[in-house]
Amino acid sequence: MKSESSPDKLDQIVAEARRNREQREKGYREQALKMYPWVCGRCAREFTRENLRELTVHHRDHNHDNNPADGSNWELLCIYCHDNEHSRYKDSSYGDASDGKQANRATHSPFAELGNMLKEKK
Repeated sequence: MKSESSPDKLDQIVAEARRNREQREKGYREQALKMYPWVCGRCAREFTRENLRELTVHHRDHNHDNNPADGSNWELLCIYCHDNEHSRYKDSSYGDASDGKQANRATHSPFAELGNMLKEKK
């Protein structure tokens, strides 16, 4: 019996994880598309069958495993608004220091001496 090499086993694990994710997404995506009108919840862009692939299901609490049957954790967003929402969520975590220390922040103030410079010119 031939033993599987490590890269082959890893490829199988990754492929299975992707299949599972796709199955999970199909389930809540199909439910959300039946439940809500095909309109982006942010920009109000309307969708048809031809461009429906550009409409995504966003999890309001950012937990993709939280899929209540009533759809209360979902909203339909176009791909652009969905990307923007995730960027804002990611950006909001910057500057939060998890160890209680203040995070490195910019201290330079380019207009700090502007008042004095204007007084000198008068």
